[in-house]
Amino acid sequence: MVESGLSLMTDLEKMTFKRLSLVATLTGVLALALYAVPAFAGAAEGLEIIGQPKNWAYGFQPPASPVKLQMEEFHNHLLVPIITLSSLFVLALLIWVVVRYNRHVNPTPSRTTHNTMLEIVWTVVPVVILVLLVVPSMKLLYTADRTHEAEMTLNIKGYQWYWGYEYPDHGGVNFLANLVSEQDLKKNNDPRPRLLATDNPIVLPVDTNIRLLITAADVLHAFAVPAFGVKLDAVPGHTNETWVRIDKPGTYYGQCSELCGANHGFMPIEVNAVSKERFAQWIHAQGGKMPAEIAAEKAAAAPSVAPGAAAGDTTLEKPKDASEAHPPGTADPTVKEKEAGKSGKKSGAK
Repeated sequence: MVESGLSLMTDLEKMTFKRLSLVATLTGVLALALYAVPAFAGAAEGLEIIGQPKNWAYGFQPPASPVKLQMEEFHNHLLVPIITLSSLFVLALLIWVVVRYNRHVNPTPSRTTHNTMLEIVWTVVPVVILVLLVVPSMKLLYTADRTHEAEMTLNIKGYQWYWGYEYPDHGGVNFLANLVSEQDLKKNNDPRPRLLATDNPIVLPVDTNIRLLITAADVLHAFAVPAFGVKLDAVPGHTNETWVRIDKPGTYYGQCSELCGANHGFMPIEVNAVSKERFAQWIHAQGGKMPAEIAAEKAAAAPSVAPGAAAGDTTLEKPKDASEAHPPGTADPTVKEKEAGKSGKKSGAK
């Protein structure tokens, strides 16, 4: 049927058909390449470029947290195949319609206006695809929402146009982070990338569940670090929560991802992920203390518990009646009051 159709096509129609066939082939090859390459991008780049965008790169940055790894797997192993197959299927239908139903092959077009089975299929198939997507996507959303086993907290506040950070579990260490200008980077021979370097990078330990509490002081901002899979709005008067667990030491970059004013593009985020030992050293250098040290100081300052008393037992004794308050073998101090009350009642009765 296709051969007989091609024999009746004009030269222009044959050329159009060949071009469409070439486009379909190239689209399939490109889709397969996009499906395969991003999954191995991190292994190819190594650790020297962590959490930093590269010129002419595509795909995701190498994942540096469990949440980002799940996001990448969800995209590469489920979304990309579905999108690729759907696109190729639609393109194949278009080519088939051009070849099969052009005016030379099909001079008398069909007058069919409804097809019950076709309408059922194109309604049911998208529903099935959505059902396949909803379970893993809801699981991913739940995982990225918050952690119930946070080992530390980082408070983040967006300003126009810089970020403020506080470590409430480490003695309240806090600072502001501003963009380092390109002139200063060149002047100091700083190898960090322009528009991403800050004067006070965030320092976080690896292999630690870190709760992120994000808010804003003035307008809407968005705290986003692609390598962590973190992107959450900073809303004035409201605190949003997410979390991160950094797998690899290194430097990671992000930016404000919500249009927040004239200098929106000059509000970067720089994170230095270090070992737990180096993080403790940095906290001490900032004048802070580790949670264990704070807990030890509180324990030393707390009043000692009486011997024999159960730790944490704050149950109050039942108040004693006045008649039970005198020591055994002594006169009841309330006897006189009771006798006076009785004599008063008798005199009143008379």
